[in-house]
Amino acid sequence: MAAYLNRTVSMMSGDGPHNRSPLAALSDHRPLRTTPVENSPLQIFVKAKKKINDIFVEIEDYVDDAVDYMKSIEEGQQIIEQEQVKQTETFKAKVHGIRDVLARDHMKVAFFGRTSNGKSSVINAMLREKILPSGIGHTTNCFLQVEGSPTDEPYLMLEGSNEHCAVESVGQLAHALCKEKLNESQLVRVFWPRNRCILLRDDVVFVDSPGVDVSPNLDEWIDKHCLDADVFVLVANAESTLMVAEKNFFHKVSMRLSKPNIFILNNRWDASASEPEFLDQVRRQHQERGIDFLVKELKVCTPKEAEERIFFISAKEALLARLAEQGQNTTTPLAEGFQTRYFEFQDFERKFEECISKSAVKTKFEQHTQRGRHIASELKDVLDNIYSDAQKIKEDKLHQRKDLHDKMNYTEQQLMLITREMKQKIHNMVEDVEQRVSKALNEEIRRLSNLVDEFNLPFHPEALVLNVYKKELHSHVEAGLGSNLRARLSTALAMNIESSQREMTDKIETLIPANHKGASGIIPLRRQPFEILYRLNCDNLCADFREDLEFRFSWGITALIQRFASGGSGSLLAIKNKRESPTSSIIPMTPTEQVDGRLLYSNINNDDWSILTRIALAGATSQGTMGGLLVAGFLLKTVGWRVIIFTGAIYSCLYLYERLTWTNKAKEKAFKKQYVAHATRKLRMIVDLTSANCSHQVQQELSGNFARLCHLVDEAINEMDTQLKELESQVNGLESAASRAKVLRNKANYLIHELELFEDAYLKLHH
Repeated sequence: MAAYLNRTVSMMSGDGPHNRSPLAALSDHRPLRTTPVENSPLQIFVKAKKKINDIFVEIEDYVDDAVDYMKSIEEGQQIIEQEQVKQTETFKAKVHGIRDVLARDHMKVAFFGRTSNGKSSVINAMLREKILPSGIGHTTNCFLQVEGSPTDEPYLMLEGSNEHCAVESVGQLAHALCKEKLNESQLVRVFWPRNRCILLRDDVVFVDSPGVDVSPNLDEWIDKHCLDADVFVLVANAESTLMVAEKNFFHKVSMRLSKPNIFILNNRWDASASEPEFLDQVRRQHQERGIDFLVKELKVCTPKEAEERIFFISAKEALLARLAEQGQNTTTPLAEGFQTRYFEFQDFERKFEECISKSAVKTKFEQHTQRGRHIASELKDVLDNIYSDAQKIKEDKLHQRKDLHDKMNYTEQQLMLITREMKQKIHNMVEDVEQRVSKALNEEIRRLSNLVDEFNLPFHPEALVLNVYKKELHSHVEAGLGSNLRARLSTALAMNIESSQREMTDKIETLIPANHKGASGIIPLRRQPFEILYRLNCDNLCADFREDLEFRFSWGITALIQRFASGGSGSLLAIKNKRESPTSSIIPMTPTEQVDGRLLYSNINNDDWSILTRIALAGATSQGTMGGLLVAGFLLKTVGWRVIIFTGAIYSCLYLYERLTWTNKAKEKAFKKQYVAHATRKLRMIVDLTSANCSHQVQQELSGNFARLCHLVDEAINEMDTQLKELESQVNGLESAASRAKVLRNKANYLIHELELFEDAYLKLHH
């Protein structure tokens, strides 16, 4: 305090402006506040509040992005559990709550003391305007909270109500407060325009209280109005010492709050001007008691800190001085030593601003900073896990995709190789079947007479009966040929086909996944052995068969000539021609006669016929009387009539014998002979067609079975292709999820770094 005394002496010297009256000195309108507004410690809180609000805006956006991201990957990628998403969603409410608290956070100073100690006057002096009613007696009968209003008009709000009550003057406020029947613990909020008060603009809130000696409800006061206060100001009466009621109140405060910031203002120190000889002694006495109270009783600070928390002021003089600064005329006389008391009031304001700024930054923002860092760290850990899990799952999916791609390529290549191999095998087998069927059918055709002889249906040459007989014979021949062919070929062909099908199945089975094989592997389409259908269709094939059942004597002239012409003479003649002309071509055979349904051919040359042969042929073919007479005369002249008669008798007997034996049995035999000849010729015409048809059936069976197996492989390949596309989509999704998680994780690091910078700038630096 020596510095203040020296400064007072300097101001009281004759060459200074203080030779004039104090009010005259104030009339110069020079501001006596030494701390510029822009360098005010309160700006630390203002800047810190703006900074942490900006950070939490980013944190809120970040949490929203993180929650949306986690919901998206929860549905699409399944790399995060629903519980984690729900836990993350709780951060939204927490951050929103912190933002609401930050918006309401301010620097709060609570003034306490006995009634009429000047608490309202101190607040008015600090606000540089007479806002709260003050005067002699008990003027504050409830808690008054003065805070900045964004509007240009002052108003007040009663506790529990949102109604704005207009306040045009201090007198009106006092009248309104007196008019309302208020409880001493009730809070009335007074909103004063910020542009009219620097402290309110800097987010400082003042709480004026009733006297601590008017109510015993100190605990209720503390719980309702003091727990969030950053600074407590005890306004004491310098004309007396600290009372028990004042001490008891702050003892209760220190029990609920850890080391509260307490300032002691010894108000009405202007009374010491009347007794200047006791000034130092009284000041020292008040200061010692105040230090003991703060250090020894409350234990809230050190002795050195306590010295800087005790001030001797005159709130009334300070208010008058500031009203004079604003040009409001006043004629109230000021006591001796006003400048010293006024500068000490300014010193209190400076230290109060430093203290409340540091305290508010710490109490209001430290916990929020830690919670913000905790939220960002928690999200960072979750995103780290998501990123690592997404990367791990992505690697697994990439390996699965590669394995599946290799498997699909291998399957396609193997299918091509097996297809070529099976095509060649089917081709070889088809050729083998064609040869076997052709050979077997030719052999059966050669034994066709035996098959026809086995037909036992009664025979009758009548046309209607014969037609039925032929139809049944057609069916018998077709059934017999089919049965014989099946007996000769079916077993071997079925075994070969089954073997080929099994080989196909075994080869294809290696290319088909287990889920396509079923419980018992690949099941062939056919439940029974394959059997070739031999479609001979004898009914249509032999439809043009025309039997010849007329009697013909086998020793007739025509028959003999035909036998002779087709027998040795022709053969000898052909040999002779070959000997005479080696280069001559084979003589074409010409049909001579149909015997038993067969056409007989002769290679007799017309130039080599003998005279006898020509005469006989002419006689046989002329069928005229002249021809017969010529032949008879020639024979009679040559051999004689006895030989002719004997020969004629034998000839007649032979004719009679054959004519008598030409029965239905003989006719049936001749019919079957003719039918065998005709059917043989017709069947030989369809040997190639039938063998080709049978081979085609085998080809269809094997190709169909192989096509079915290939279809299973194609289905497996298509499924693998679908899985490949799905894996590709999952890999892209995981890559996007990991990339997004990395970005959000980096943003969490950025936010944590921002909070660390905030701590370094506003918390650690101002500790």
